[in-house]
Amino acid sequence: MKKIEPNDPESRSADLVAGNLEALRGLYPEAFTEGKIDFDVLRQLLGGSVDEREERFGLNWHGKRQARQLALTPSTGTLRPRRAESLDWEATQNVFIEGDNLEVLKLLQKSYQGTVKLVYIDPPYNTGGTDFVYPDQFRDNIKNYLMLTGQVEGDGTRLGTNSEASGRFHTAWLNMMLPRLKLARNLLREDGVLLVSINDIEAPALRFVLDEVFGPENFLCQFVWNNEGNIDQQSKIKGVHEYVLCYCRSLPSFPAPRVIDPNIEESSKLFNDQIENSITKNGPANPPSRIVLPVGFPAVFAEGSIAPRTDAWPHIHSQISVRDGKLLYPAELESGWSSRNLLELFIKNGCSPIQDSGGKETWFALTASGAIYGYKRRSEDQGHVLSVIRNVGTTKKTSNLLREWGVEFSFPKPVFLVQYLISIFTNPDGASELIVDFFAGSGTTAEATLRQNACDRGARRFVAVQLPQAMPLGSSSRYATLAEMAIARIRRASAEVRAENPLFAGDLGFRVYRLDATNFKPWDPQSSDLGNALLDAIDHIKPDRNEADLLTEILLKLGLELTVPIETRVIAHKTVYNVGLGALIACLAPRIARSDAEPLALGIVAWHREARPAVADEGKKPARETTTLLFRDSAFADDVAKANLSAILSQHGLENVRSV
Repeated sequence: MKKIEPNDPESRSADLVAGNLEALRGLYPEAFTEGKIDFDVLRQLLGGSVDEREERFGLNWHGKRQARQLALTPSTGTLRPRRAESLDWEATQNVFIEGDNLEVLKLLQKSYQGTVKLVYIDPPYNTGGTDFVYPDQFRDNIKNYLMLTGQVEGDGTRLGTNSEASGRFHTAWLNMMLPRLKLARNLLREDGVLLVSINDIEAPALRFVLDEVFGPENFLCQFVWNNEGNIDQQSKIKGVHEYVLCYCRSLPSFPAPRVIDPNIEESSKLFNDQIENSITKNGPANPPSRIVLPVGFPAVFAEGSIAPRTDAWPHIHSQISVRDGKLLYPAELESGWSSRNLLELFIKNGCSPIQDSGGKETWFALTASGAIYGYKRRSEDQGHVLSVIRNVGTTKKTSNLLREWGVEFSFPKPVFLVQYLISIFTNPDGASELIVDFFAGSGTTAEATLRQNACDRGARRFVAVQLPQAMPLGSSSRYATLAEMAIARIRRASAEVRAENPLFAGDLGFRVYRLDATNFKPWDPQSSDLGNALLDAIDHIKPDRNEADLLTEILLKLGLELTVPIETRVIAHKTVYNVGLGALIACLAPRIARSDAEPLALGIVAWHREARPAVADEGKKPARETTTLLFRDSAFADDVAKANLSAILSQHGLENVRSV
């Protein structure tokens, strides 16, 4: 039985540096000497792709290097479940996390990398005079977080400020954003999208940062949101807009949206069953050429004739005669054609409909003017998204609605704005559509996800993260922190969505987790009381942590999602967890005697054999092919109990046995 030590890679959050080095080693093994990168060799291998100029195009600021490094530093924290604050814990796939979003993003790297369809964030706007939180101080961020939120004694440091008195409020804001954006990109699927709400002050700088993180080739759009702001404001130019920046993880992998802007009138041709356009297109790209329409070529008029002509396009070189909507004789026409290849394919197909390169049903017909029109069957998932977003609600109206629920929050984004963005960039079908918001604020994105699912019977999931920021002095809110208020809002929204949609059977619950320091005691060989330090190391799990705390940390460090299915069974008077359809079987009981080892091991073997065929019959797939078995190292009464249990499991093919 192998014990997972604190320094083992699987006992920590994702080591992004190690992952980057491994990827580079796979591409250029010859650039590594004794485990180190030989940059001279790497430059030779990359050739002209290396930019060795001292002056480069881009954006630099004080602290950028440290901010980039901060994203690569593994987390020393964990998440602890809060069942009492959750809603429908056992069934839900939604997650709300209270904590510093930088640390949370690090903790989510193993479990959620490459799984997120949409990241939408509305970060605190940099106004130059308003406080914002998340002041990374380039030290142990978990300790920093616990101090700032009053969970441990600290030095009274404020949550942070971006007041102009600091002299570098742009720098502070960018240092806050850069590591979070880098970590967010890792979470996105290849067809995933990042959306960031922003105002005029930081939009230009944010574009530079996002170009660096995502690559300028993956920029999709800068939406302009007409926020219908206060037109009676005193500014010289009345600002009534904000932006939503949109970047793809990989633009070629991003499919065209299937949503039509809600402001487009129902009379628009976009809602017609078919698309029609003349293919008579003269110009430099469409030089005139002749084409012969065969007998039987369709016409849009039932009967008639068109005389030869050369004074209008298309030129008609032979009499056109139509009866019963079809040509009686071949007809020769001359013009520039925009779809000649498709037209010839249609004729070759006996004038029966064909499919264009996009798979749309296509056909052609002659009109009474002598022009030829192309027709396409409009796709049922037709999309028409505009870069200007209008009529999706206002912050003032949203504030008033939240106030009715007892939620006090300044400048909340309208639910319908976020709901509309969710409808554009995610699909209702399939529970694989995961939405992440790590500046959750009052919980707008979570509510918008629930409402959009109810609207189109979707199965989208959300992960929302919010710092437990204290409510401002003088606030009339009944809640102590912003995270507490967001939880209450999501709970209230869930009840309202259920009442408004009684036939909707989808997921309206959410699990709550709280960021905290790891469940495991650190080994301190420098301790002044080495004797007690050795005794503490015998059971290195903190005394105030329970099995649910341990299991959650293990899930994250093994790369399993927080909402992975978990079954429990009592075997030999111990609670045993079957996680991810057999990916992990864990017994975290604090005591396993010699007499417990055999019945516990045999019970686990029987459950494993029973569960595997059931999973196969249901067509489900375990989260991992190989089952990991995990026990609490200090639980074993002695080495004999541990050896007996390991031997029995190994005899039955369960050899990946670990202890913590």
